[in-house]
Amino acid sequence: MKVVIIGGVAAGASAAARLRRLDEAAEIILLEKGSHVSYANCGLPYHLGGVIPQRKSLLVVTPERFKRQFNVQVRVESEVLSIDRTAKNVTVRTREGETYTESYDKLVLATGSSPIPLQIPGVENPRVTHLWTLADMDQALLHVNAGAKRVVLVGAGFVGLEAAENLREKGLEVTVVQRSNHVLSTVDREMAVPLAKELESCGIRFEFERVVKEFIANEFHIGVVLDNGKQIECDFAILCAGVKPNSELARSAGLELGTHGHIVTDEYLTTSDPDIFAAGDAVEVRDPILGVRTAIPLAGPANKQGRLVADNIMGARNRYWGSMGASILKAGKLTVGMVGLTEARLKQKSVAYEKIYLAPNSNASYYPGGTILNIKLIFAPDGKILGAQVVGVKGVDKRIDVIATAMRNGMTAPELGYLELSYAPPYNSAKDPVNMAGMVAENVLNGTSKVVHADSIPEGSFLLDVREVVEFNLGTIPGSVNIPLGTLRERLTELPKEREIVVFCQAGTRGYVAERILRQHGFNVKNLSGGYLIWKLFNPASLSAPVLSCCTPAGCTETTKNS
Repeated sequence: MKVVIIGGVAAGASAAARLRRLDEAAEIILLEKGSHVSYANCGLPYHLGGVIPQRKSLLVVTPERFKRQFNVQVRVESEVLSIDRTAKNVTVRTREGETYTESYDKLVLATGSSPIPLQIPGVENPRVTHLWTLADMDQALLHVNAGAKRVVLVGAGFVGLEAAENLREKGLEVTVVQRSNHVLSTVDREMAVPLAKELESCGIRFEFERVVKEFIANEFHIGVVLDNGKQIECDFAILCAGVKPNSELARSAGLELGTHGHIVTDEYLTTSDPDIFAAGDAVEVRDPILGVRTAIPLAGPANKQGRLVADNIMGARNRYWGSMGASILKAGKLTVGMVGLTEARLKQKSVAYEKIYLAPNSNASYYPGGTILNIKLIFAPDGKILGAQVVGVKGVDKRIDVIATAMRNGMTAPELGYLELSYAPPYNSAKDPVNMAGMVAENVLNGTSKVVHADSIPEGSFLLDVREVVEFNLGTIPGSVNIPLGTLRERLTELPKEREIVVFCQAGTRGYVAERILRQHGFNVKNLSGGYLIWKLFNPASLSAPVLSCCTPAGCTETTKNS
């Protein structure tokens, strides 16, 4: 069998290596348009900032090593110009400009994605670049090494934020221009607030709800003109405004494409031509949450798809389950993890959902070094987990990965409460934050707890703060009345039975206990999900106020963490 793979990096290189492991006799040819067959493009910002000091560390495998270890013919700087599906061959242009045809029995399209081209006057200026390939990184480094002091990043997605942080670490003045009102479209606005605050504390400036209208060239720098007329002077700019699928070859070959130009594949990653497979950033796959089509341009799915394509070329019938978008990002001292759909996306799709917030400690309260985890869990009325977002300093990766694994295996939100997870005081409490999320979700779904959210507190409600006086004095929701939980039962007569009461504490736990007390005494009461800490995310101006963990001597103790 002869297999031709168009494109390397993640999906193509994974497919080639897996094919050889499965079939020593197959003829495998990998055609790569660029100069490198496989490199760690996720590491580009970190070499830019010097965290990864050696450029060669980004080169995953060379053509020579591929040939030596896997007996795969790798031809770099070889651009495929067209696909003839009838003759089953491709036309290739070499680095010297010569063309030839290469036949195939099976063809794999791993053509990846490219930065979205921005039609902005002055964008062709050599001081305006991207950060998508090694060549892009080299171009940015030229500016840095030439003494650049100021940079503008256009876009606050993964690459934009990573580049911003790393260039700030290099000592540059960094400004990020973002079209929307928050960083990272893969999380909801309130969960993105601490990320922006953290990066601002590092000296990074943000221009939210702004777009670039023009790049004005000067001899040694450029002016970045925003839609409000403001001009930002910088030495170079990096465009990080998203990517589009490289599907031109597939389109010209008559293969089926999706609404946004991605290559349509079935559950076996076969295109509309049974002899052509596709994997990676260029493909459209199944969204296992809603059962619709989606595109997830991430390295993890690309690698797995490449492996599965190789299996199926060799005769297997392995199904690709789909992509949920599980991902993670470092932002200063914080980490954000996310999986599934955001609340904003669910609203766009008119999907019914419930949501809860928690702000537990990353480890046992009595063990030093714990930090707050902000957790948002979104689930359907039947308990199906639709998405999750976690922000914190420690333990974010563990929690988001556990939830992603539960989603992959069809677990419901309440079932998270009964997962048996490893426990020791340096790492978590006996009820891990993931367990707590499941228990809270269970309480909401079965009616044991009725919650209200910081973005929808009913007008005219009675706000009851059940934290200790010292916490109340450090800051509270305007208009709140303070009755500490320990004195609540003896002060019930101070509360109105004719009004809805919204009760809250620091992170939601004591608020829940207070809710249960008041409901059983005949009050109309709801608990503010996530408490005061989550309320502050919806009210960023309040974040300058000092906060206490829910689990401190002034707050609740380990023994009160019941659900």
